[in-house]
Amino acid sequence: MPGFELFGSEERKQVNDVLETGILMRFGFDAARKGIWKAKELEAAISKKFDCTYTHLVSSGTTALTTVLSALGIGYGDEVIMPTFTFVASFEAIISVGALPVLVDVDDTLTMDPAAVRKAITSKTKCVMPVHMCGAQADLDALQQICKEHKLILLEDACQSFGATYKGKYLGTIGDAGCYSFDFVKIVTCGEGGAIVTNRKDVYINSDGFSDHGHDHIGVDRGADLHPFLGYNFRISELHAAVGLAQFNRLEEFLTKQRAGHAQLKAILSQVPEISFRRVLDEAGDSCTFLSWFLPTTELTEAVVTELKAQNSWGGNFYWFDHNWHYIRKWEHLKKGVTLNALHPEYKAAILQQANKDFSASDAIMSRGISTQVALLPTEQQVKEKGEKIVAAVKKVLAAQKISA
Repeated sequence: MPGFELFGSEERKQVNDVLETGILMRFGFDAARKGIWKAKELEAAISKKFDCTYTHLVSSGTTALTTVLSALGIGYGDEVIMPTFTFVASFEAIISVGALPVLVDVDDTLTMDPAAVRKAITSKTKCVMPVHMCGAQADLDALQQICKEHKLILLEDACQSFGATYKGKYLGTIGDAGCYSFDFVKIVTCGEGGAIVTNRKDVYINSDGFSDHGHDHIGVDRGADLHPFLGYNFRISELHAAVGLAQFNRLEEFLTKQRAGHAQLKAILSQVPEISFRRVLDEAGDSCTFLSWFLPTTELTEAVVTELKAQNSWGGNFYWFDHNWHYIRKWEHLKKGVTLNALHPEYKAAILQQANKDFSASDAIMSRGISTQVALLPTEQQVKEKGEKIVAAVKKVLAAQKISA
């Protein structure tokens, strides 16, 4: 899955370009940098390939979400609908701008259920934020229609699906804005980094300023910039952007390798009738970072997880239902409202109410699912061996179940 697996001469060349100038900051120092603008170059490359008007780099996927929520004018009193299955950064960003994360169930796409979104809309709803989890798409047709009907903002959290598409369009470029993550274990890495993409000029200008202390970036030099609004320091460095630029130039290489491994692994697991697979709305657009598969019952799934661990074959597999970072069930800090700074009592109560709702529909799906990571380096033989170990574990558990029955 991650680009860091194939880090080499291209990345070193881009980084050395920056080191030779000594200008590590993305803004200013125009003469000294000798025409080296890695962040600007990467932004232009993403915009061109993804066919979006604006790209703005920031320091992480989390700061991308925080920045664009602010750029879209989302804040106190607003509700943002998000799924129960995502990384914790999704709700952290919403809370950081003072809005309320309204969690809804996922379906067998492992993304938000449009029917659950409809039920969650209130007079305070301002934004629907689908998360394109594990490399593939949320139901953007349905979600776009819902947002159109209710005049809501559609913000795509595509941090886990960089390079994936939906009906020919890159995820992140379809809604009002989209966000990407380039941390160390994403398909394209900057080491740390993120990006906002949008076709709305106002969102771009606001994001550009907000992520750099409110600088308007229209002065003849940095000291002449004005500050039309408050902002924060969410800047990416030129070093990080340089790594990302080299990685981005290899995106198709990474996707090709992932899709080949994914197809091979799926063919092997398909030999077991009891295994079903995640519903992918546009298989051609799946970035194939994971192969996500289901077993008929929670008990059977847990037994397979136990068996794989006992065989030391669990590495690269994820049982999200029991994972601390990615599913509502284990988000104890959210469910208890634990923060370092005091929250207004009414706001905290609203967060607790949302985080402790009944998510049995999500549980029924997540408790039966395992996601197997698709790496870039394994050979066909190694992928074959990995798939066969999974199949053997499943068959062993199924056989034991039949005997006990």
